[in-house]
Amino acid sequence: MKTIKQTYLIKAPLEKVWQAFVDPKIIDKWGAGPAKMNEDECFKFSLWGGDIHGTNTKVIKEKKLVQDWYGGDWVTPSQVIFTFSREKNKTRVDLVHSNLPEDEVNEFDKGWKSDYLGPLKEFLEDK
Repeated sequence: MKTIKQTYLIKAPLEKVWQAFVDPKIIDKWGAGPAKMNEDECFKFSLWGGDIHGTNTKVIKEKKLVQDWYGGDWVTPSQVIFTFSREKNKTRVDLVHSNLPEDEVNEFDKGWKSDYLGPLKEFLEDK
C-alpha cells in the first residue's frame, strides 16, 4: 500500500475553506457532486454520486478531517487526512492519503490535483 502527500495554499479564509470540504451545496459547486457530506464524526459521505464514499472518522472543526475512503470495489478503505491551518492571509491544507492500492496511486495523485483540491482551490480563489 502507498501514500500520497500534497500541500495547498488557498487564498481564502479558513472558515470558507472548511465549508468547501463539508457543505454538500458548496462541494457540488466546485465539482465533486452530487455529494452527501457534513462535519459530523461517523457520517457516511459520498462524492461524485457515490464513486467515492466512506466515513468521517475524526473531525476537529477547521483543524482536521480524517476519512475512510472507498473507491470502486475496494474491500479495505484508504485513509485521507486533511489538516487545516492559517498561513498569513491564506489557508494551508495538508493532505495525506494512505493505504492506497499500488496500482491506483498515480491516478489518485493526479486526481487530487485535477478533480478535488485543484478545483476546490480555484473555486474559492475565484470568489
